[in-house]
Amino acid sequence: MHPIQIRIAGPEDAEVIADMSRKTFYETFAVHNTPENMDIFMNEQFTRDMQIAEVGKPGRIFLLATQDDLPVGYASMREVTPPQGLEHARAIEIVQLYSEQQMIGKGVGKALMQRCLDIAREMNKEYVWLGVWEHNLRAREFYKKWGFEKFGEHIFIVGLDPQTDWWMKKKL
Repeated sequence: MHPIQIRIAGPEDAEVIADMSRKTFYETFAVHNTPENMDIFMNEQFTRDMQIAEVGKPGRIFLLATQDDLPVGYASMREVTPPQGLEHARAIEIVQLYSEQQMIGKGVGKALMQRCLDIAREMNKEYVWLGVWEHNLRAREFYKKWGFEKFGEHIFIVGLDPQTDWWMKKKL
C-alpha cells in the first residue's frame, strides 16, 4: 500500500466524486433514517447530476483522495456567507469530508482535513467551519481532535425529516 495522495479534483473527476459522495452518504446515514426519507434525499435532494454539477463550480473546491490510483475519499469546500457567529470573519466552509467505509481509520480523513486547512490558510482565511449531524459522534470527535468547537446549530432536512446539525469552527 502506498501513501494516500490528495489532489484538487477537476471536471474530469466529477462522476467519480458524485458516485463516491452518494455512496458514502448512504452508507453513513441510511441506518439512522427511514428508507422513505433516504429515497427522497438521494433521488430529489442529492442526485448524481446535482453532485456532478457542483464539481468545478465557481467558489467550490473538491479534493480527491487516492491510494494506489483508487479513489478512497473526498472533501469539498465552498466560499459562502458564514452563519451567525462568523458573519464578519474571513471564513470558508468544509462542506463534505468522507472516506470510503473500508478506509475509515486509515488516515484518509486526516489527509483530507490537513489539505483543507492548508488551502484555507493559502486563501488567507481566519476560520474554517462546517456542519455535522448532532448524532454523528465519530465525526464530532474527529473534528474536536482537529480543534473545532461548536458555535451554533441549524436544521438539515433528510427527505422529510428535519435534523439538527451543529455548526463547528476552527480558528486558523
